[in-house]
Amino acid sequence: MKVQELNVRLFSVLFRGRSGGSDSPKRGKPVEVSLRRDQAVWLLAAAALTLTAHLPKFPAWVTMFCATLLIWRGWLLWHGKAAPPRWVLPPLVLGVAACIRLDLGQFFGKTPGLIFLATLLCLKLLETRNMRDIRVVVLLCFFLQFGLFFNNQSLPAAATALVALLATLGSQVALADSSSNSRERLKLGAILLAQGMPFMLVLFVLFPRAIPPLWGVPADTAAISGLSDSMSPGTISEMILSDDLAFIVEFDGSRPAPADRYWRGPVLNRFDGRTWRMAAHLPEDRPAYTPSGRRFDYRIMLEPHQQHWLPALDYPAGSVEEVYFTRDFQVLTRQPVGNRMQFAFSSFPDTAVGLNETPSMLNLSLLLPAHGNPRARALAAELKAKTPQQTVSQILGWFLEGHFTYTLQPPTLKEDSIDLFLFETRSGFCEHFAGSFVFLARAADVPARVVTGYQGGRINPITKSISVRQSDAHAWAEVWYAGHGWVRVDPTALVAPMRIDYGLEGALEGKLPFMLRPEYSWLRQLRDGWEAAAMQWNRHIIAYDGRRQHDLLKALGLNDVSPSTAFGAASIAIALLMAAFYGLAQFRRNDDRFDPLDHAWVRFSARLIPFGLARMSNEGPIDYARRLAAARPADASALTLICTQYARLRYRSPPLRTEINALARTIDTLKLH
Repeated sequence: MKVQELNVRLFSVLFRGRSGGSDSPKRGKPVEVSLRRDQAVWLLAAAALTLTAHLPKFPAWVTMFCATLLIWRGWLLWHGKAAPPRWVLPPLVLGVAACIRLDLGQFFGKTPGLIFLATLLCLKLLETRNMRDIRVVVLLCFFLQFGLFFNNQSLPAAATALVALLATLGSQVALADSSSNSRERLKLGAILLAQGMPFMLVLFVLFPRAIPPLWGVPADTAAISGLSDSMSPGTISEMILSDDLAFIVEFDGSRPAPADRYWRGPVLNRFDGRTWRMAAHLPEDRPAYTPSGRRFDYRIMLEPHQQHWLPALDYPAGSVEEVYFTRDFQVLTRQPVGNRMQFAFSSFPDTAVGLNETPSMLNLSLLLPAHGNPRARALAAELKAKTPQQTVSQILGWFLEGHFTYTLQPPTLKEDSIDLFLFETRSGFCEHFAGSFVFLARAADVPARVVTGYQGGRINPITKSISVRQSDAHAWAEVWYAGHGWVRVDPTALVAPMRIDYGLEGALEGKLPFMLRPEYSWLRQLRDGWEAAAMQWNRHIIAYDGRRQHDLLKALGLNDVSPSTAFGAASIAIALLMAAFYGLAQFRRNDDRFDPLDHAWVRFSARLIPFGLARMSNEGPIDYARRLAAARPADASALTLICTQYARLRYRSPPLRTEINALARTIDTLKLH
């Protein structure tokens, strides 16, 4: 079947209710249709592939429910059974709505809406009886493929959606051309997909990604792994077991040494006896320090974490849109990071910060609960020296000589957690060391605070970028000295120095995240390659916004393209593309070379030209057969068979590709006596 004919039939299937030559009436009840088994299988495959892309974001009960419905529909198809009665479906729909409300706590939002549409797709496929039902199934598949990008815009999601789209187009081909085989359906589906690519590129370039998204779907309440604005014993050690990517960094020029890669995140100033929390600060457009010393320029591709903080090396500077700085040197966004985000910074790690710290900030950095942890308070009094520097040195020396153990599985700490860690268990992770150190410093009248973030990161050998994962989460401390400002102190580096220089795998011999285990280094290499491809996808596709569009158009010599200009340019480009496709279709329609049946017929006539038996322009295949039989009696049987077979295929709509191929082989192997 020609592609232009298929496009007309597909339009009829979706909007006029035609399939394989059967029509629905213009008015009244839709006509019941009987899907062939192969057509129904294509619809099932399209629905299954569409739903597969959503499964990682769906609860387990949704997966089981959808799988049950698809298997049920497949069983009915295999055994030739009718669809279940319609009264079965309303209770199922109401039950799904109730389960969504009970499980997710709301019915509005991206995930609840997509779950409801996914279950409706399976239910509609189960009750399919007429062409209207089939159209609803196909359109639901298309919408769910689009809806996948509400939650996931990664390269695997795009590839999965593309495969599902190809299967859905193949199912449309099966509905429009029941005589086609699977290979032809995939081929024609791919052609239809390719036809849409130029239009997609025009719209992509001229209408960049909007931040926030235009659809404005309410945010879901599902949590995303990562650092939060609080820290208690066990918080970070639980994150370490996650191998999820936190962000990727690309440096322009030299990179800091591993020991200097402290990616600053939430700064925690308030302590209630167990949990450290952020303090509220007024936002400032510029940092409260003057950058100086070494400079590192870098770009960060940050994964969504639903928090306001941005990771940055000490101490960031420069103007970045939609971010602000705080008095404790955090970089925050005005909106939670709900989508993958790219930004650039320049950091100056040698900058002296907090030289003229405010009294309110110093008082905040000395606050402790009125009661609790008496043994730690007594120890701080013993370690207190004449100067803050000497006091901090005494505390660190006590840690160094205290036979502490760095472990991912520290004992559970309840009341007086600081006392239990310092004097009983002496086993902990970075949050235990940082939190107890800050408590001792404050109890000894040294202003101090906890800083959480990430430390280290692994260099990708392919892109030379640094991948920082949740397993690189870390906590350290800062103390304030008069005349020196805020200074980083990391007590974990005393107990487990290998953690700072070589990462988590260098510090722990026990349980490690799966991908950090040395016996799976080959998997790490595969991941490096995949992350290199994903980084290019995120940089050039996902991060294509208004600024990048401006840079691209400026490079092409186009400046200050307004929305109205972009709309006009897109309209002209789309009109030209449609004209080009229409012209190509007309050219192919008038050229026999693009019709395999006519092409075989032309070759057959050409074979007979040397014998003076070329077909005349006004001669039909049956008349031509009679003339050939009379002229060549020895070959009459073979020649008549070819002519009659051509006539049967030419005037039957549509011919099977296998029959066309068989006729072509007969013509090519014809031997004339």
